[in-house]
Amino acid sequence: MEDATRCVHAALDPEPTTGAVHIPIFQTSTYVQNDFADHKGFEYARGDNPTRNTLQSAIATLESPDQEAYAYCFGSGMAAITTITQMLQSGDHIIACNDLYGGTIRLFNQVLSRYDISVTYTDFISQDFSSCVQENTKLLWLETPTNPLLSVHDIQDLAMQAKSKGIIVVVDSTFATPIIQRPLHLGADMVVHSTTKYIGGHSDVIGGCVVTNNVELSDQLRFLQNATGGVPGPFDCFLTLRGLRTLELRMKRHCENAEYIATHLQNHPKVTKIFYPGLETHKSHIVAKKQMNYYGGMISLELEGGESAARAFAKNLKLFATAESLGGIESLINHPWTMTHASVPEEQRIEAGLSPGLVRLSVGIESTQDLLDDINHSLEKVFSD
Repeated sequence: MEDATRCVHAALDPEPTTGAVHIPIFQTSTYVQNDFADHKGFEYARGDNPTRNTLQSAIATLESPDQEAYAYCFGSGMAAITTITQMLQSGDHIIACNDLYGGTIRLFNQVLSRYDISVTYTDFISQDFSSCVQENTKLLWLETPTNPLLSVHDIQDLAMQAKSKGIIVVVDSTFATPIIQRPLHLGADMVVHSTTKYIGGHSDVIGGCVVTNNVELSDQLRFLQNATGGVPGPFDCFLTLRGLRTLELRMKRHCENAEYIATHLQNHPKVTKIFYPGLETHKSHIVAKKQMNYYGGMISLELEGGESAARAFAKNLKLFATAESLGGIESLINHPWTMTHASVPEEQRIEAGLSPGLVRLSVGIESTQDLLDDINHSLEKVFSD
């Protein structure tokens, strides 16, 4: 079965009571039991809800179509990430790529540090993996592609190294989705998605999920999901399922648009740096070509003139709205220095390669030429004034 079919039908089995073609919103907090502890598999909606269970099953099928996997959904991407870190104990250590979403770094630096959980950040180039490993290292945390510099890490290679040392491998695959890459097939133990982004796809719902094909990790995730209670409501799950059914269709358009735009911008005289894995000039292009089906819908770039030019560029765009988030059908522009990564210490931002002049484009599904014309018009306006 191809991904397009899988997206449509993974959650389409008719609801058995009415035959509804889309799973209903089971808006309930509890379930009537036949007798004490005698129920139909549903006790309390924090533990199970049919709408959420359907979403979890559909995501697990997409992420791992050829082998059994288990997905657990949460009220946000950060709730999903936090739940994974609750598997750790005081004194444990994480190795993480240094180019990470600012919210993840904030959690690692400002929350986990309170519990004596330490993090080593690396680009896996200036330091090899083995040099970062400590006796107490429990997790390898990867984003790929990364936010916002779109570095692509070799999941298979790093997972082999980590597993040889008994380290659990987590991959945040939000920018890729299961349509572009499947980290579990490459050796990862857990995959994280902010379903707010491409999976939901319409900028109208917040959510997150964790997927694993490891039974022991699945048991821990299920326990923590219920014990800590960071679950999404049934209407949020319904909206995410609605988005999931067009995921393959949308991702192809996002990727086609982004690749076209990045190709046309790479030689623009006012674009001093461009980050897109599909370009042969990108440092991770060879890994991306091996690991990804497409190159994604995100582009980051720096303009001649730094932050002032970046601000003027954003203000002159008509089709790219300035906003947090990404992955919706509409195009957005973000300024990581003052927005998504503002909570990251300045020294750490600079070390990771961020600059005040960097902007991140979430390329939507609008007309490719309209988007490129909008960008070119804005660049012309900025550098002619």
